[in-house]
Amino acid sequence: MSILSPGNRRDFLSAGMKLTAAGTLLSAGMSSGTLAAETGQTANLSRIDASHYLLRNVRLEEAFIRKNEVITATRTGLYDIEVSAGNIAAIHAAGVIRSLPTWDAAGYLLLPATRDMHIHLDKTFYGEGWRAPLPRHSVVDMIHQEEQILPELVPTSEIRAEKLIGLLQSKGSSAARSHCNIDPVSKLQGLEHLQQAIAHHRDDFHADIVAFPQHGLLRSKVEGMMREAMKMGAHYVGGLDPTNVDGAMEKSLDTLFSIALDFAAPIDIHLHETEPHGVAAIRYMLKTVKENPQLKGKVTLSHAFGLGTLQGNELAAMIEQLKEHQFSIATTVPIGRVIMPLPQLRAAGVPVWSGTDTIADHWQPFGSGSMLEKANVYSQLYRGPDEYSLSRALGIATNEVLPLNSEGERQWPNAQDTATMMLVNASCSAEAVAHIAPVMATFYNGKQTFGALAKV
Repeated sequence: MSILSPGNRRDFLSAGMKLTAAGTLLSAGMSSGTLAAETGQTANLSRIDASHYLLRNVRLEEAFIRKNEVITATRTGLYDIEVSAGNIAAIHAAGVIRSLPTWDAAGYLLLPATRDMHIHLDKTFYGEGWRAPLPRHSVVDMIHQEEQILPELVPTSEIRAEKLIGLLQSKGSSAARSHCNIDPVSKLQGLEHLQQAIAHHRDDFHADIVAFPQHGLLRSKVEGMMREAMKMGAHYVGGLDPTNVDGAMEKSLDTLFSIALDFAAPIDIHLHETEPHGVAAIRYMLKTVKENPQLKGKVTLSHAFGLGTLQGNELAAMIEQLKEHQFSIATTVPIGRVIMPLPQLRAAGVPVWSGTDTIADHWQPFGSGSMLEKANVYSQLYRGPDEYSLSRALGIATNEVLPLNSEGERQWPNAQDTATMMLVNASCSAEAVAHIAPVMATFYNGKQTFGALAKV
């Protein structure tokens, strides 16, 4: 058997994933051994409509199973979960009858709900028929395309955003950080529509909004509009490729930081640029945060492809600075030539979050809305196929909330934890990641937002 080098492995996976995506998604429906499958339980299905209720026959992870010091499997058990006022009130031994409205989880595995930390809810083709994007070239070329498409998309963007939120819920997500265009074409209308869509889901989904100058902060002259967006309630100040799009790295970043400082707001900047521009921009941002300590812990680098061009001591030094100034990374776990140092960042304690970015729009049509799929791709590219590595890969989809800690001790769920969670058709976290397990139910603060279970 030949052994692939990291670079060749990435090329192989890139080609292989394109050819076998359909097979991968089909295999997600073949997950093993739940009580639902064993008993043929299909009757009397409903969505939970109580605020104080019992979920019986819930599968929880208990510990890792080791053989000769090697983790080979995960031990699980069945429990009854009592939910009250949005929290997990208690975890009971399975099978004790209680005088509460009860639904049967049918042996499905309980996992933390996922969080989509980089998506564009405001501009999508989702909700209409199939529509492939036009051939793409540079980011600037795509901006020109977008200027033509936005007048068509904006009038119905609220409806489309709500449909997209529904898709995310069906894939196990309870929260998202959505970038929203602030540009001369849509002006602030897209933001208004997105805020309305999110307001309709205030009780079943959480979303933060990044005011995003998609056509360039300087290039499209939208500083004033960005400030207005922050006044309207956007949560983050966004930015985009200060050299390749704006053509003036320092001026673009200074403007970005000025808005953030004036509104005491965090930053989330799209940084597609590689070496030298991307690395120079990161270093300039680190310098700015050092000079303005109130920004510490408030900067997210989305994509940050420049990090993938660094190696050895240079990469280690950069990661140390990112950790010191509490930067975070939002990644789509890209498949391509740039090998991102995501494991090194996570190992060093730099928060690494993931997101689906786009589901179906003029940029790309490949999104599924599944954060489990992102964990799956991350595991294939970076972690490996063993039980432990697969279980750890889940963290990139859940903001590092995991059922078992690194020693195999259960750390989630606990009584009084928020009941924001999902039931999946899998025997353990590792299988859920490996097979992109079907999501059977999603909960946000105890409220079921997707799926149907048998009422007992």
